[in-house]
Amino acid sequence: MQQEFVLILDFGGQYNQLIARRVRECNVYCEVKPYNKVTIEEIEKLSPKGIIFTGGPQSVYGEDAPSVDKKIFEMGIPVLGICYGSQLMAYSLGGEVATCKVSEYGKTETNYDLSNKLLNGVENMPEKAITWMSHTDYISKLPNGFKAIATTENCPVAAMANDEKKLYAVQFHPEVNHTEYGVNIIESFLKNICGCKGDWTMQNYAQIAIKEIREKVGDGKVLLALSGGVDSSVLAALLSKAVGNQLTCIFVDHGFMRKNEGDEVEEAFKDWDINFVRVDAKDRFMDKLRGVSDPETKRKTIGEEFIRVFEEEAKKIGKVDFLAQGTIYPDVIESGSGDAAVIKSHHNVGGLPDYVDFKEIIEPLRMLFKDETRKLGQELGLSPTLVWRQPFPGPGLAIRIIGEITDEKLEILQDADWIFREEIAKAGLDRDIHQYFAVLTSMRSVGVMGDFRTYDYTLALRGVTTTDFMTADFARIPYEVLETCSARIVNEVKNINRVVYDITTKPPATIEWE
Repeated sequence: MQQEFVLILDFGGQYNQLIARRVRECNVYCEVKPYNKVTIEEIEKLSPKGIIFTGGPQSVYGEDAPSVDKKIFEMGIPVLGICYGSQLMAYSLGGEVATCKVSEYGKTETNYDLSNKLLNGVENMPEKAITWMSHTDYISKLPNGFKAIATTENCPVAAMANDEKKLYAVQFHPEVNHTEYGVNIIESFLKNICGCKGDWTMQNYAQIAIKEIREKVGDGKVLLALSGGVDSSVLAALLSKAVGNQLTCIFVDHGFMRKNEGDEVEEAFKDWDINFVRVDAKDRFMDKLRGVSDPETKRKTIGEEFIRVFEEEAKKIGKVDFLAQGTIYPDVIESGSGDAAVIKSHHNVGGLPDYVDFKEIIEPLRMLFKDETRKLGQELGLSPTLVWRQPFPGPGLAIRIIGEITDEKLEILQDADWIFREEIAKAGLDRDIHQYFAVLTSMRSVGVMGDFRTYDYTLALRGVTTTDFMTADFARIPYEVLETCSARIVNEVKNINRVVYDITTKPPATIEWE
């Protein structure tokens, strides 16, 4: 889509796509592709301005270790290797990689040689800074033509460079916030080594996306799964500008919405110049999920039922050629990329059935992160209320109820979640906390109310701060706000006698519980 394009080759690390987020922050368009799914010929056609090798869990000398065609280093395209990618570069070009005598994990003091083009291009780069390490192997011998440009106490080659061939490698993780000047190093590679100008903007993206949608759809009809969340709302705005009245938006009310949310979504879109259809499908979704406790089964079941509802509604409308979905990049990433493990299948990615009764599924937001999606919504003139709506998973409260779903549990969670969101808004924290919600656990515990013993559910509250939803920190909600939430929930919502707050980061946890 962009004249300036950087290719990121994924070698199987779980959170390597965070590198893509950092590249996008530098206003450079990039895509992540599995290392074993792109040939040298395809790379030549893509004509990237630069290539980045990601980290990975294996050793370069292992029997099934991921590798690359050595021709990639002879194409004249700048390459930056990160962690496993740095070792792979060294190993492929005649260097040696060995097991560390002392492994390095976490924050590590690193010494820099600033006489090379990569580090010299970083403004105010110090000769010593903290990096984030995570490795048991290290480069023990440099390839010919390279020199070490960073060292640590236990790693003689924390980074290496061949300025002449524009080949660079860092053992640490510059994409992680803990690495000081990490993003600056990535930006230096992109702009000083690759020559990127940074022309990736949402205005640019919107123009190209609208043009591509028109070319693909032609005079066909499009059906959009409209949840009222940020992603599908932004997609509705994008599609309305691209194809106008060829678009029908169907809001499937599966019954797992937040309290009063079904009515709120309908109200929000009532004045839009679109075909809006609301389908009350709670009973059929509940029937499908009776007895189901496994979160993956929930997601896949809901995903398939979504598609079936769309197919039925499409037949009522007439022939519909395209199904549009608000899939964004984190959905794709967490559903598995290349050799990376599946974290959880998103209902609109891994949860799709094998057969879908549409000519094609179109996902114009598929390569955007959440904050980019919001920027696109602003660019398209979407209402701030919709642009800044709290993120909400497609399966809704079904994956915020641990275990089997019942009408009773659903009502409990809707009431408790509403109180939590109301108190966060009252405290003026609704823009500071990027996602916050309640989870009804399957755990019951003993409590006391008045003079009576209770044995009721434990409710968990979750709040996180994040820029990309690939990593997240728990929100430091003031104790007095949490105290108010807990008191109101226990007093106003039946069958809850204990409230806990989740203080786990992502990783190791995900933002949602299921």
